[in-house]
Amino acid sequence: MSRQYDLFDKLPITDKPIRFRTPDRPIWTENKSKLIERYLYYFVMITKHGAYIDGFAGPQYPDKHDAWAAKLVLESKPPFLRKFWLCEQDREKLPQLYHLAAACKQKGRAITVVPGDFNRNLDGILANGEITEKMATFCLLDQHTFECEWVSVQKLAAHKKGNKIELFYFLATGWLERAIAGTTRNMQNIRKWWGRDDWAVLATMRSFDRALLFADRFKEELGYKHAHAWPIYNKEAGAKRVMYHMIHASDHDEAPKLMSRAYRKANQPKEDLAEVQQEMFGVTTFQKI
Repeated sequence: MSRQYDLFDKLPITDKPIRFRTPDRPIWTENKSKLIERYLYYFVMITKHGAYIDGFAGPQYPDKHDAWAAKLVLESKPPFLRKFWLCEQDREKLPQLYHLAAACKQKGRAITVVPGDFNRNLDGILANGEITEKMATFCLLDQHTFECEWVSVQKLAAHKKGNKIELFYFLATGWLERAIAGTTRNMQNIRKWWGRDDWAVLATMRSFDRALLFADRFKEELGYKHAHAWPIYNKEAGAKRVMYHMIHASDHDEAPKLMSRAYRKANQPKEDLAEVQQEMFGVTTFQKI
């Protein structure tokens, strides 16, 4: 089958830094949940099972459920993900989260809403014995700015001895400089988020270089085999202003290809399994990872 490849079609397995030109199919901030859902659609096509942790699971836009990642993931078909931990500290968002969990309950699926600070509750999630070495696990860290402490990312990366828990980590590129300037009165928060004392250097860096620094930390400090920073744009500014960089970290060699396809296809109708298998791998069946 002949195909025309574009910028986001394949990523180099060597994990060399990627410089993005203005994309033909950018992902807008309000569509980032569709990107998450589409990637997980491909993820479960390979794993045929899995667990999902959402560190900040409440709806970001109470009146826009099509932009709510937890809802899109729970309602996605086929329902191969079987274990869910939905964490949320905002008490106003918890009722919607409980309602979502009840509405998506089905046989063989466990959905746990975890109220309170994700950073304080993560130990309990990881210690319950349900996320085993063979359990393919994905964690979404869709923080607003500084909510996810670096020690929590370290715990997630270290939990499994083999293939690590796969991560989507959101970096608030669009307002990070202002946020850093406004956080100097409470430097402890930003230090916990960054995990080191040299956080001030971030305010002096270009956004792209800062995103690469984060991706490098996921590989060099946390030991992930692959880590790339994907831009999420401000729709009002067009594909000119990046609001977030989404750091995708995985140990699986196929994961960068799946992410590349998800980025291109997020706003398009879902393909069937045979199409994904043939176009991406030239095979008709997947082996589990």
